[in-house]
Amino acid sequence: MPSVRLEGVQKRYGDIHAADDLNLEVRDGEYLCLLGPTGAGKTTALRVVCGLTSLDSGKVFIDDKDVTDLEPERRGTALLSQTYSLFPQLTVAENILFGPDIHDLPEEERRRTLADMLDLVRLTKRPDAFPRELSGGMMQRTALARALASGAEVLLFDEPLRALDARLRISLRHELRSLAKSLKITVIHVTHDQDEALVMADRIGLIRNGHILQVGEPAQVYDNPISPFVANFVGQSNFVTGEIIDKGVKTTVKTESGMTVFARPCAMEVGEQVVVGVKIGNTEIAREGDSFFEGIVERVLFEGRNLHIDLLVEGTVHFSAKIPSWRLGKLASGDKVMIKWSPESASVFKMPEKGLREELRVE
Repeated sequence: MPSVRLEGVQKRYGDIHAADDLNLEVRDGEYLCLLGPTGAGKTTALRVVCGLTSLDSGKVFIDDKDVTDLEPERRGTALLSQTYSLFPQLTVAENILFGPDIHDLPEEERRRTLADMLDLVRLTKRPDAFPRELSGGMMQRTALARALASGAEVLLFDEPLRALDARLRISLRHELRSLAKSLKITVIHVTHDQDEALVMADRIGLIRNGHILQVGEPAQVYDNPISPFVANFVGQSNFVTGEIIDKGVKTTVKTESGMTVFARPCAMEVGEQVVVGVKIGNTEIAREGDSFFEGIVERVLFEGRNLHIDLLVEGTVHFSAKIPSWRLGKLASGDKVMIKWSPESASVFKMPEKGLREELRVE
């Protein structure tokens, strides 16, 4: 099981920084999800690892060996795109055996490999089918089997579930991860879907503008984001800005409108301008009681187990909250509610140099 390491990778396309001092380490046998908005540099990172994109500068290591200048076919990697890239004129069996055929494996080994791969991806009854005759899930599994049959020890998934319907996408999340773990393969899985990353990854790497912002276990990235952008991209958050007026077991912040809110302890000092962020799932609303703000319900959206509530605070600030769906019918547009959260659920960030709006902008 090889590790993968990118060191100081730079790649530009004109004025676009597809990779900007990109540093990333993927451990042996790890399932790492590379998460970020469109245009963040996710696909470029995969293409750099497998050798399909040359570097302006930097190094690529696989299993601690410098492969920066090594040909793609000698790196032991396989790239699976969201379109699966199956050969339409070849059957399932012929697609799977494409790699073994190139390497001219003996006939007995080819038959054994095909049988093993068909069984592994549960396509033993469809070896003679063409891609056009397969469902999206079957095509995805065929592409996976072809990659595995090639002998690759590093799999690179470029949003492979994006084109599937919601139910199949959720099912294949578990299948992909379980299969990779059973085969002890190192995986880098690119996605812009935070839910996909949270349920599949051993660790998540958050990338923006070709640069890694944070790497950590899903719970760590979700609960302890290092910036407002991460806090909002991995789980939507509400934000208020203000000045620290007291520190201790909790941080006390006076907002620009004069309200007082509380958050977890932080390293910033009294008098500093900060941003307080709290996940919408940790934002509490009630008809009465102690609170930080009063808000007006703008709309109530039914999401199954939860209700998504959009709120207007002080006429200009938008907040959101998630509450149990059993409260459906007990809140309506125009209702006045009280808004609060527990201090330990709120993070404190330094005020971004370019302001909060620019920090949260998704390219």
